[in-house]
Amino acid sequence: MSKYIVFTAVLTVALLVGWGCEQKSANVAMPPHPAQAVAPEPATAPTPTEPNMVEVKPEPVKIEQPTPPEPNTQKAITAEQSTQAAEPNKPQKVSPVENVTEQPKSTPPVASATAAQLCNKCTEFLGKYVSRDGMVDYKALARRKLELASLQDKFRGLDRNDYNSWSKDDKLAFWINAYNLELIKIITENYPIESNRMLRLFWPPNSIKHIKGIWDEHKFIIMDEEFTLREIEQRFFRNEFSEPRVLFAMSYASLSGVPLRNEAYCGRNLSAQLDDQVKKFIAGSHAFKIDRENQIVSLSSLLTPTWYGGQFVAKYGTDLKFKQQEPAVRAVLHFLTKYISPQDTDYLETGNYTIEYLRYDWTLNEGTGQ
Repeated sequence: MSKYIVFTAVLTVALLVGWGCEQKSANVAMPPHPAQAVAPEPATAPTPTEPNMVEVKPEPVKIEQPTPPEPNTQKAITAEQSTQAAEPNKPQKVSPVENVTEQPKSTPPVASATAAQLCNKCTEFLGKYVSRDGMVDYKALARRKLELASLQDKFRGLDRNDYNSWSKDDKLAFWINAYNLELIKIITENYPIESNRMLRLFWPPNSIKHIKGIWDEHKFIIMDEEFTLREIEQRFFRNEFSEPRVLFAMSYASLSGVPLRNEAYCGRNLSAQLDDQVKKFIAGSHAFKIDRENQIVSLSSLLTPTWYGGQFVAKYGTDLKFKQQEPAVRAVLHFLTKYISPQDTDYLETGNYTIEYLRYDWTLNEGTGQ
């Protein structure tokens, strides 16, 4: 009986153990129910940094952002496309390269050649009839008036647009030549000069002072405009160009005047020509003298304050030297120191002297030969 009980208990335990094993095997083999599925562990989930993983964004939440143009896109845009895309009323920007190409080229004006040609024609004429010391062969000119008239026709018919394109020096040289040639013409038209017996008490028989209205009444045409000698002097020499050295280039057709140059004034070397004229003039006996023994400085009558001396004030006026003199005289003395010797300069600046003006000789600057 007892044996039967033990057998029964062992059999029961064996059956219970075998059933438990079957249940465990069945649980492992059966697929889990979808509701009971367990999410994968975070450590095993794929990350965006892994190279073989593709990140898929849900369509409903995808937002398309405007992508900036690639670096080469700006280079592909032409100036024409940029203009078409611009707003109608918006000013267009011009690239620096376009702005440079649109600027006018700095080429020498064609009119400069015209100025040089006219200068050469005047030099050819003056070289024939004016000596190196400034004497003029009026007798020969009186027989060849057509030659002078032909030259002056070039001044009369010059295109003003050509003239306006010239340099300042070319323009100034043009008016100096026009002035001197017109004065020569006036004298040749009145040559030989007929003098008045009463006026011979004041001026020599062959003086231009016997020609009436030489400065203000004799009219002539330049570039289709009427002028007198006085108008050229006032308008161009005194005002527009304001160059006091022109005084030493103007002819007064007289011995006390500045010697007439036997070549034309040309813009390419005008300043050097004017400086040369100043030196020639003050080296003569009618322009500048220093008498140290009598403490007298003598100047040309052309340099008086009431004649041309006042024109030097704007450019050569000074309050630092020559304080005992009036402003116009100070300006003239200051100007002269640039052309005289150091010894004479020192005397003018520090010496004790009085200023005197030389009597003007209106005798005609007539002569022959070279």
